[in-house]
Amino acid sequence: MAKYGKKAQSKVKRAMHEGKHGTLTSGRSGRKVKSRKQAIAIGLSEARREGAKVPRKGGRTRKGGRKRKGGNRSRQESVRGNRGVRLVVKWLDLSVSGPYDQPNPPVAVSAI
Repeated sequence: MAKYGKKAQSKVKRAMHEGKHGTLTSGRSGRKVKSRKQAIAIGLSEARREGAKVPRKGGRTRKGGRKRKGGNRSRQESVRGNRGVRLVVKWLDLSVSGPYDQPNPPVAVSAI
């Protein structure tokens, strides 16, 4: 059984044609569409709007609960991400001192 209907095919064909000739524009901004993939997406969304046989958009569902933040970052990436902050602190001489960053207090030496 076919995934796409005839109407979807004609809409995509028209969008590709307009994209090649430079007359296809995106919806909200009205800018000219330059990429082939975007032209296809515009054609399919127009066909969807008119009720043609087009599969649902993919990649919209998320399985499970909340998405974890920063789960796949490697150690090197996280160090690289903090490097800019550390350089700015260094350049601006903003020393962020913690409880262990204080130098040892001077020790009074008694002369006997």
